[in-house]
Amino acid sequence: MTNTSETQAVPQLELESVIGFSGHVISGLRVHPDREYLIYPLGSAVILKRIKDGKQEFLHGHTNNVSCISVSKGGVYIASGQVNFKGFKATVIIWDYAKRTIYAQVLLHQAKVEALAFSPNDKYLVSLGGQDDGSIIVWNIETKKAVCGSPASAHSAGHCLTVQYSNTNDNIFVSAGSGTLRVWELDLPNRKIRPTECQTGKLKRIVKCIEISEDDKFIFCGTTSGDIMKVNLKTGLLSECGPTKTKYSLGVNVLRVLKSGDLLVGSGSGTFTLCSSTNFKTLKKVELDKAVTSIAIRGEGQQFFVGTSAAQMFRFSYDEFKAELISTGHNSAVKDVAICFGTSELFGTCSEEDIRLWHIDKPKELLRITVPNMTCNSLDFMADGHSIISAWNDGKIRVFAPESGRLMLTIDNAHRMGVTAIAGTKDCERIVSGGGSGQVRVWKLQPPGHQLLETMKEHKATVTCIKIKSDDKECVTASSDGACIIWDLVRFASLQMVIASTMFRTVCYHPEEYQLITGGTDRKVAYWDVYDGSAIRELDGSQAGAINGMDITQDGKHFVTGGDDKLVKVWDYLEGTVTHVGIAHSGSITSIKVCSNNRTLVSTSADGAILRWRFPHPASS
Repeated sequence: MTNTSETQAVPQLELESVIGFSGHVISGLRVHPDREYLIYPLGSAVILKRIKDGKQEFLHGHTNNVSCISVSKGGVYIASGQVNFKGFKATVIIWDYAKRTIYAQVLLHQAKVEALAFSPNDKYLVSLGGQDDGSIIVWNIETKKAVCGSPASAHSAGHCLTVQYSNTNDNIFVSAGSGTLRVWELDLPNRKIRPTECQTGKLKRIVKCIEISEDDKFIFCGTTSGDIMKVNLKTGLLSECGPTKTKYSLGVNVLRVLKSGDLLVGSGSGTFTLCSSTNFKTLKKVELDKAVTSIAIRGEGQQFFVGTSAAQMFRFSYDEFKAELISTGHNSAVKDVAICFGTSELFGTCSEEDIRLWHIDKPKELLRITVPNMTCNSLDFMADGHSIISAWNDGKIRVFAPESGRLMLTIDNAHRMGVTAIAGTKDCERIVSGGGSGQVRVWKLQPPGHQLLETMKEHKATVTCIKIKSDDKECVTASSDGACIIWDLVRFASLQMVIASTMFRTVCYHPEEYQLITGGTDRKVAYWDVYDGSAIRELDGSQAGAINGMDITQDGKHFVTGGDDKLVKVWDYLEGTVTHVGIAHSGSITSIKVCSNNRTLVSTSADGAILRWRFPHPASS
């Protein structure tokens, strides 16, 4: 996971909450049979979230993103599989649910574990490899060893995409995929699994999901064509296929059979329905805003949870069948985080397409501002809290109102190769922006318009970070060309330049403003003198990977860093030592901020997660 020598002797940060859910993982959201916990993936972690109060626990052990999750019928075990780089094997981890620890780790599949299923009496686990692997393996849970394996589909058929175990028999399971549907029987004495092909006649379908009726009579197969095939498990013959007229658009992603025998169906276009299992007639229907990827039934099916590819979770009751949104998150890398100055109640994050505002105590989304097909690279709150300024990859600066999300101002063609960094002055009258081509520009806000005051061109590459001095007379810009430049914002000239053989990612003024600290790809935290640009000291910021984000407390006693090593570190400024480490991120940390009252620390990562930590050094009053 992480380098142990680095994290052993240092106290760990206390994690308060996590916002995020890998919604693209098909059937990733599950309800534990004890009905108390939701289980779902976020990056390379598996999260257990208590339904009644939202308390979260983490299962860490995967080295890359989790690709599938299954929970055993009795609830004793959770199994999760991951992806890995091509040519490397991908792990399956079986977790002991009660102890929250790893029970077994098995490694046989190449590059990806596509699907997992437990046998009804928790005797076996069947795992299916991704398209680079194409094998099915049956594991004995007690001995933690593989019983046997086989190629998942015949040479003439396409890739296998999913597996499901029988509900009554530990020796029978079903696999399906592109032009393949097979019922397998485990022959334990001979250590073989033998497939029987199901006959679907003229129907040629790609099956994305399978569900087996409770009495094991029928297999229901959701297809990419948007219909459902009902196949007799004993005879392997197609009994019916439907709906015939209005098929589910963008395919059936996920199916669940209820105790009543009816089906819950989730489609790629966001349609979620309750339909009859005899003629597939829709009984109830709701439209959600992105593809439905998970349906998890709680208990007897009075309540169920639905996950979508937009990283949202909904709760439904069987009687009402109305979507109640219970959590949201970013479904792509979070680029930046900003905490509203003074109040410390609000913080904003940005990623592809949108900016979101959150309340710091409750991980609840207050506002979403969407600009379709554009990426927001950076954002900042103006000091008076009346506007959010944001930098976009289409070369525009957009200013929004934080209460309503209304677009107050757009500055077109602000930078040629996209706007990459932005900051506002304390008097709220000017914006300093940096672009992909290295230019730094200063804008005056004159409601209802704006005026370009000056363009300062010395950087040779992307401007990655901008910080403005408290008197608004100077600013510092960091760039991936290996220079940080201190600019005079009155005369618009460069005052000082610090140079290192690194691509700078982040820079901070010490509150007393006679020193700077920087971080970048050389993994070093460097202290610089503001007046003559000389290096004062250099610390090893991390043992692996760049430092992408950094922030300093208001009293200047501590600073925080985060980067590609996925560790949040709190440092003592004068000593230059790490006082606390936060271990929970499963993707590279992209940005990090401390709120102005030293209570909370917020960090964001490339897997779409937002983590809130308790800051360990309360402000000295």
